Amino acid sequence: MFDKLDDLLIRFEELMQELNNPYVIEDQNRFRKLMKEQSDLEPIVETYKAYKEAKQTVEDSVLMLEEENDEEMREMLKEELAQAKKDIERYETELKILLLPKDPNDDKNVIVEIRAGAGGDEAALFSAELYRMYVRFAERNHWKVETMNVSESGIGGMKEVVFMISGQGAYSKLKYESGVHRVQRVPETESGGRIHTSTSTVAIMPEAEEVDVQIDMNDCKFDVFRASGNGGQCVNTTDSAVRLTHIPTGIVISCQDEKSQLKNKDKALRVLRAKLYELECAKKQNAEAEERRSQIGTGDRSEKIRTYNFPQGRVTEHRIKLTLYKIDSILDGDLFEIIDSLIAADQAAKLSKLQEE
Repeated sequence: MFDKLDDLLIRFEELMQELNNPYVIEDQNRFRKLMKEQSDLEPIVETYKAYKEAKQTVEDSVLMLEEENDEEMREMLKEELAQAKKDIERYETELKILLLPKDPNDDKNVIVEIRAGAGGDEAALFSAELYRMYVRFAERNHWKVETMNVSESGIGGMKEVVFMISGQGAYSKLKYESGVHRVQRVPETESGGRIHTSTSTVAIMPEAEEVDVQIDMNDCKFDVFRASGNGGQCVNTTDSAVRLTHIPTGIVISCQDEKSQLKNKDKALRVLRAKLYELECAKKQNAEAEERRSQIGTGDRSEKIRTYNFPQGRVTEHRIKLTLYKIDSILDGDLFEIIDSLIAADQAAKLSKLQEE
């Protein structure tokens, strides 16, 4: 591990020199590529430098203890030595995590698809609440939200909603959200006060670039129609909505959020590209089934991952057996504790697997 860290330290210094070269700055594509590599290496390099400083502190403290006779000074050196040893252990763990293979999709934007499951109108209302939860979480992270398509129910719910979240590290945080989300509460339409259980399915797909997925337009069939549901001026009065059918896979995507047919067509293609990319990723994951089982669930939309229990005010994350009694703040976008815990559990599982090997 330390040979690799020394090599990364050398590479980081080379990058800093290259980035100061005026000829490199003139080439914007190369400059952006080098900046990305530098920002990826910086946390590793900073942690490794802190680790080396702690190691040096241990060596210096040991030498000084051998020479020092003053008891008060010896106590100070012993405390410094003990703290430096603790720091070394902490930095070693941090470095192992930083050196774990990085998910190539982590820096990508995400396309989120929420569908109402079991529970009829109540499931559609819950889907609308999940949509708002993710929008609020995006706002808290200063990410941009762009709606692709919405199919509304008559009482303010959403049968289906597709939207994009754009921002640094969006996929790295939201990839753990794929799966079945379950709600337990007394619906407004329930006169007997009985608790009902409903579900919504969330799919998180990394946005795919054209270089990631090539789409043959001959495989695509486009139909245009008049948008329905809530809409601004012109949205419901022209044939601007687009339905895209990908013939080889049977995937059907509708986009009606924009007034322009061309913009809706572009959005539909972006969603299709993400879905095709997800299919390719699923094939690879199935081929690496053992590695897949060692990870915290990050994609299987049939997996029940979380329960939102309104009567008790609790949210339970089933994959890591985490229960939090702050349902209101979580539904208002405060997902940080859940997501940080999922990331930590995933890293721990990967580290454990690495040590076994």
